[in-house]
Amino acid sequence: MSPSVSSKRGGTTTGIVRHLDDLGRIVIPIEIRKRFGLSEKDPLEISVMDDTILLSKPRSVCVFCGKSRAVQEHRGRSICHSCIQELATNYN
Repeated sequence: MSPSVSSKRGGTTTGIVRHLDDLGRIVIPIEIRKRFGLSEKDPLEISVMDDTILLSKPRSVCVFCGKSRAVQEHRGRSICHSCIQELATNYN
């Protein structure tokens, strides 16, 4: 793996440079995918901070209240236990 070096943006850089293809895609090096446990088809969240593009694993948060504790997936949506109970109470 390439050595990491501190960058002026406060993070670290691997020294690896990738080019965008015709569709705007880049390939994340295998060393980085392994380090972060990324597999084919895994979702990545894209954020922007000043002049930096950030990729991160999305956090599962409840679509109703935004909490991240006790979250379950239902039909592709994250819902916390409290909201599940509230929905069950209100719609039964």
